[in-house]
Amino acid sequence: MRYIGMPLARREDRDLVTGRARRVADLEIPGTLELAFTRSPVPHAVVRGVDVAAALKEEGVAGAWSAADLPYLAARTVPGEEGTPPWPLLATGRVRYPGEALAVVAAGTRAHAEDGAEAVRLNLEPLPHTRTDEPRTSGAPLAPGTPGDSSTAGTFRLYGDPLAAEAPRLFDDRDNLAAERTFGRPADDVFAAAPVVVEAAYREQLLLPTSLEPRAILVDPGPDHRLTVWVSHQAQHRLRDALAAALGLDRERIRVIVPATGGAFGAKSQTYPEYLVAALLAVHLGRPVRWCEDRAEAMLAGPRGRGQHQRVRLAAGEDGTFLAYELLVDADIGAYPHLGAFVPMMTGAMSTGAYRTPRVHTRVRCVLTNTAPTTSYRGAGRPEAAYALERTVDRLARRLGLDPAELRRRNFIRPDQYPYLTPTGRTYDSGDYAAALDRALAAVGYDEIRAEQARRREDGGPPLGVGIATYVERSGGPPDSDEFGSVEACPDGTFIARVGSTSTGQGHFTAFAQVVASVLDVEVDRVRVVEGDTGEVPYGFATFGSRSMQVGGAALWRAAEALVAAARRRCAELLGVGEEEVSYTAGRLVVGGAPHTGLPGDTEEAPALNAETGSCSGPPNVEVGPLPGLPIGELVARTGPLRADEIVAPPQAFPYGAHVAVVEVDPDLGTVHVRQLVAVDDYGVVVNPMIVTGQGHGSIAQGLGQALYEQAVIGENGLPHASTLLDYLLPTAADMPPVTLLETATPNPNTPLGAKGAGEAGCIGIPPAIVNAVCDALDIDHIDMPLTPAAVWAATTGTRRRI
Repeated sequence: MRYIGMPLARREDRDLVTGRARRVADLEIPGTLELAFTRSPVPHAVVRGVDVAAALKEEGVAGAWSAADLPYLAARTVPGEEGTPPWPLLATGRVRYPGEALAVVAAGTRAHAEDGAEAVRLNLEPLPHTRTDEPRTSGAPLAPGTPGDSSTAGTFRLYGDPLAAEAPRLFDDRDNLAAERTFGRPADDVFAAAPVVVEAAYREQLLLPTSLEPRAILVDPGPDHRLTVWVSHQAQHRLRDALAAALGLDRERIRVIVPATGGAFGAKSQTYPEYLVAALLAVHLGRPVRWCEDRAEAMLAGPRGRGQHQRVRLAAGEDGTFLAYELLVDADIGAYPHLGAFVPMMTGAMSTGAYRTPRVHTRVRCVLTNTAPTTSYRGAGRPEAAYALERTVDRLARRLGLDPAELRRRNFIRPDQYPYLTPTGRTYDSGDYAAALDRALAAVGYDEIRAEQARRREDGGPPLGVGIATYVERSGGPPDSDEFGSVEACPDGTFIARVGSTSTGQGHFTAFAQVVASVLDVEVDRVRVVEGDTGEVPYGFATFGSRSMQVGGAALWRAAEALVAAARRRCAELLGVGEEEVSYTAGRLVVGGAPHTGLPGDTEEAPALNAETGSCSGPPNVEVGPLPGLPIGELVARTGPLRADEIVAPPQAFPYGAHVAVVEVDPDLGTVHVRQLVAVDDYGVVVNPMIVTGQGHGSIAQGLGQALYEQAVIGENGLPHASTLLDYLLPTAADMPPVTLLETATPNPNTPLGAKGAGEAGCIGIPPAIVNAVCDALDIDHIDMPLTPAAVWAATTGTRRRI
């Protein structure tokens, strides 16, 4: 039975919607202490003192500590790349971003812990701070490579440029440039001689990865000092290793379990200071300790996403043929170069997009600022790359007077050019970009919309615009990253599939079962998926970057194939025949293509099967006489455990697509009405179309949020404006426009399953499509995201003002 491509209902949803699924906050362990952190109320300061005496007097408080009170804690930092500044678990000497933890309080309830945290007395000496989101009136001269464009309305410059010589330094022993990398090679000679060159500057605003469940961890030291950790996370094995290093324990003494998790979007891939504090206190106190981040904490001190200033130029011939492209990125990675220093490098790697541009040069600089550290957020570097390129392609089309769809067609990589090595060093596996674009344009009624737009411009009516964005995504994780998969046959005829991936809501327990059932040719209900538990799964890399099916699914596919091969060998040994004489079909082993007529030593006595443990006693129930093969469960019952483990590391894959947005703009109010969105995506082979459709709607909603609504605004005092979701506008179901989701399918040639990865496309293609559409409607070059009514109204009136 083949389940690939079947829209099976998600088996995990019943527990999620009925509340039977347990999250970290739902777990009940007697004696658990709840943690609350005292956090910095300023963005940058010298720490003169942290006094916890008053906190210890609060009702229910079991303990309160600053770094000075726990020297062993003060000596530890969050694991990071060699040579990067350390991220302390509790601030010592200096705080570098609003909300950085200075003290921790443990109490019997979260409310009492919060009372204690508020009672901690802080003595902080403020220092000058820097950040990168301050709007500036254009027109001022720019230093070479500085983000901003004096000829472009609505752009932004670095506030108090963190890389300037006079800028306040976050660390005394280094400047604020945390990392720098280039891709491709400079093309100044091409730009100097090119017939047409367009230049622009863009800002990718900081966003808040607002998953349904914020970060959470519960640590139980256990009576034998073997830690059990429940955590809302995406990389349980990586976290286990980080905890082992911090605690000085063998990693086999730590078991990390990921229970039901309410979303992650990349922001739960890392080890955070609060996790290590919880683990250290659990060991120190000998009691279970839990920290559950609330929404206010997440908005003050939680990780951010995006945050780039981009300066671009694109050279072309008179016919629109691309000659060279340059992208200069200054990425705001916050106060500590955690994973945020890696994410902007993916922008550089994927800056070529879907085009065969001969010369591409990208320079990425990761800049330290007095804001909370950035991290991976759905799309992680690829949305930023697509936005810079697709906005600039539209500007070139305006300059040349060409239809933006035609300009793209002239420059797409052709299907006969794969595998295609990009100037930035990525090898695209397969694709037909023009086919995806043509299907999207047909679905949206492109010619009709252009005709309607022309009529409105002639006869009057609300401005109508259509925007196009194509993209190429990189999926699978870092190059050469692997994943674990295991399939075990049980005596009762069922199978256990273990995988190193971790579900944070994607439907793994359904889709992975479909993969294994397809290889084994058995009913999908006979496959049980186990993941998110280092006690059950010996190894795992992580779940991010649209890699679960591409890499984890491939590992399970290979493991299922290996299980069948092992079963054939074992059956051959049992029967005394050659392995080539044993075939496998539908969960049964057949000798010589003929029905099996019994095994040596068979009796009519049936074995006793324990349905709960899966163990058999007594001889197997194999009838004497014609049989349709030997069930694999019977083989296990007779000969013992049968399991196959595989670790696979396929090359990175490159999903792609074309998104089209149709908008109407009210010039008087500045409102944008998204009339239609069409997304044509190519994920390779799709295992469960219903799950992929859900991923498509979710990622489109987040792309819509970045384009129109979301921004982690930071005030002149360096503090975030948003403290609740009343202050940070998220799109709701009521804000979703009509969406058409379509697909093309070019299988991944580098995996047995052919999957390329799905889940992040909407975040990549929708923002540039919507901004392109609004600029098309208003016949202007650019507006920075988010396209709030104030920003759009200012653009329609030609007013330059701080929004």
